[in-house]
Amino acid sequence: MTAASPTAADLLRAIGLMADGPVRWGAPVPARGPGLYVVELAAPVASAPLELAKVGKWLERLPELRLDGEHATSKAIGARLASLWWPDSPVLYAGATDRSTGGRIAAMVAHVVGDRQPHADGQWLHLLPSLDRLGVRIWWAPTKAPEEYLDAFFDAFGEGRHGRPDRPAGALALPWANTKRPTGERQVHGLTGQILPAPPAVPEPERHVVDVAPGAAEGADTETRGTGTTRRSPTTPPPPARRPSASGAAPAARGTAAPKPASTIQRAPVIARSASGGRTGPANRPAEPLQVSQGALDRMMVELDELARVKRPEVVARIKSAREHGDLKENAEYHAAREEQSFLEGRVQALEDRIRRAVVVQEVVTGKVVVGSTVTVEVLGDEVQYTIVGGAEADPANGKLSLASPVGAALLGATAGQDVDVRTPRGAVRYKVLSID
Repeated sequence: MTAASPTAADLLRAIGLMADGPVRWGAPVPARGPGLYVVELAAPVASAPLELAKVGKWLERLPELRLDGEHATSKAIGARLASLWWPDSPVLYAGATDRSTGGRIAAMVAHVVGDRQPHADGQWLHLLPSLDRLGVRIWWAPTKAPEEYLDAFFDAFGEGRHGRPDRPAGALALPWANTKRPTGERQVHGLTGQILPAPPAVPEPERHVVDVAPGAAEGADTETRGTGTTRRSPTTPPPPARRPSASGAAPAARGTAAPKPASTIQRAPVIARSASGGRTGPANRPAEPLQVSQGALDRMMVELDELARVKRPEVVARIKSAREHGDLKENAEYHAAREEQSFLEGRVQALEDRIRRAVVVQEVVTGKVVVGSTVTVEVLGDEVQYTIVGGAEADPANGKLSLASPVGAALLGATAGQDVDVRTPRGAVRYKVLSID
């Protein structure tokens, strides 16, 4: 790999893949299996050749597009994108797919900036002038471990890079049009609302289902046709058409059983589901608030900070170290590190969601059981101690009851000495409140 300005082919060879291509932008790519693909210029360009007119049209389509949380002009957005440009590298974008590489590249070429589909990552490429005139070309390399090799490609690309003085603080050393890594880190560009919002989920209209007797579907009534099949020889003339009655209905055939009344079943409305598979309700129902104490919110924020600042870099470092030990497909240490990274990112997303929905419940000392109270109760002759907490803190095994649980909800507002009945599947259970702390 050359030190000055490695090309796409150089970088692919550096991570152990055989580069195929190139083809010019827009030409079909004859690759039907999984692999990597890289978009590059014929030679490095000193500054980003953005078309402000295209940036302006992008901004018109997306009125919610923000730069650092504020409305911005197309010139300001163009300047931020230009600050991420690499003047010494021809590589503009790298992607991976576990399906058809040629199909994925075709989707990237056909993408319209601002759309959600078919290839939103890398859409900044469409803010440049005609890519044909710029001499943009595409390389690719087949592999059965595309995400792993894409991660290695980004490491090879970023080796020794520091960027321009006006580059945003903390920006990743990624090709210009890439906005994230397979390991979860996202580019620091300050842009939000880059694609159109998802359309609201429209509930399916009610339908009616008609039950008919088995085999009584049109043309297959076994009572009429015996075995369900009527055989006629080529010389047998078809039966004469029956003349409709005065009411307009055809008379029933002789020997035919009277039609059975059809029952009508009303189907319940379809419940919309989110992209992750969770139920969201009939029509884009907003996320429900999560009641937590201030202490719980503080603990979640501390954990999120620990995962993002400490644990995530450690896992990424282990992935990088394991990747150097050999073939990624058969590298058990590498896959264990990737699995750990997957669990970590899942926990980060869960914490971010909880913090976003958190509503702090004020803990007011009133002599009554409130969120945060530690209450001692007598139940079935035993003394038990519970702490009433928000749903995010619930841990029944350690005596932390959610305020939404049957016992927690029943105890809320109770005072010392009061008896509280809690309905359970086995019947009502009486809890006597002994003390509140």
